[in-house]
Amino acid sequence: MRLAPQSVRTRLTLWHAGVLAIIICLFASGILLFVRARLYRSLDEQIAQDLATIEKVYREETGDLGELDNRMGIALFEVAEGQTLIYRTTSWPPPATKPYRTKTVADAVHRVSVARDEAPVRQAVWTLALILATGVPFAIALAMVGGYLLAGRVLVPVGAMADTARRITAESLSARLPVENPHDEFGKLAAVFNETLARLDVAFEQLRRFTADALDELRTPLTGMRSIGEVALQRPLASREYRDVIGSMLEEVDRLTRLVENLLLLTRAEAGRLPMTRAVVDLTELVASVADTLRVLADEKDQEWSVEVAAGVTAVCDASIVRLAVTNVMHNAIKYTPNKGVISVVATKRSAAGDAVIAVQDTGPGIAAVHRERIFERFYRVDDARSRDTGGIGLGLSIARWAVEANGGRIDLESEEGRGTLFRIVLPSS
Repeated sequence: MRLAPQSVRTRLTLWHAGVLAIIICLFASGILLFVRARLYRSLDEQIAQDLATIEKVYREETGDLGELDNRMGIALFEVAEGQTLIYRTTSWPPPATKPYRTKTVADAVHRVSVARDEAPVRQAVWTLALILATGVPFAIALAMVGGYLLAGRVLVPVGAMADTARRITAESLSARLPVENPHDEFGKLAAVFNETLARLDVAFEQLRRFTADALDELRTPLTGMRSIGEVALQRPLASREYRDVIGSMLEEVDRLTRLVENLLLLTRAEAGRLPMTRAVVDLTELVASVADTLRVLADEKDQEWSVEVAAGVTAVCDASIVRLAVTNVMHNAIKYTPNKGVISVVATKRSAAGDAVIAVQDTGPGIAAVHRERIFERFYRVDDARSRDTGGIGLGLSIARWAVEANGGRIDLESEEGRGTLFRIVLPSS
């Protein structure tokens, strides 16, 4: 049977208690072994001193061996020469009912044996073992209590973060998790969550703005068609007038269709579902082809249309995607450049970096500094009313920037209010 997962606080307490229990047991065992070894070493040293004393008395004053038992407290010893017993204490040999530690030294002439009672050493070791065996469980219990309290104190920031995160909704993404110490692990975790919330806040705000703008853009052609239809139904019209009404409605349908197609294009592109095939593309031919296609729009506004394309300008890209970017940038220049204005298109290769550059410059009204950072956003217009009059839906430059960046390039903007605009598409040559 699998145990249910426990709380982090409980797991930390158990881990803390387990590790500390192992450390305490190892420490207690070490102390017990160390004390036991020291006590037996002291006992062996005493026995060695006894042997040395007996040897000295035996060699110098043979008749005084009995004094060692009476005056020096050496209760158990025996001295013999071969099979001849020289001296033996009354209690020798050591009784079998008590533990004794015995040591003997001998040479070719004599033999000396000494014994000392081992019971005090054993009793001291046993007492110490009992103390340690009794104290270790109490120490482990105190470790568990202390670990539980310490884990609770350490996890307080996690609880505060959880409470704050529980209150955060899509409407309150501006809230942030508390950061008590930005340098510890919990502070770093909270900082990461706050960064994530900040990105989500920006994404949700962009989604709200995008949804509102898309609905507004969809409402405009639908409202136009409804108004045209209602006006046409209020009174009978001649066939020519009906054709005009239908033509106006078809213009709105065309605008609605282009809007939906562009939105689908951006959605598929951002979802990574737009297949791309990169190859070496001759930008000389591509730019010239797009310029020839859009020239008729410039001619309608009596604009001066200048195209200078150097030979051998190539880039590694998807030709259809780059064509989309170039078309949108050129069309944007035609749309916002006044009648009899000048538009120049130049395609060259940078000698230093080897990148391909497509520059589109116009003599339009220019873009104020306050608008330059947002000009590539969806549905963003410098002049909303004028953009609607020219048929713009505010997606062309967004699509252009995506198309260029998807091919590893970038699109630069240089503009000054009242002095025209320069869009520069830079694509890598390899």
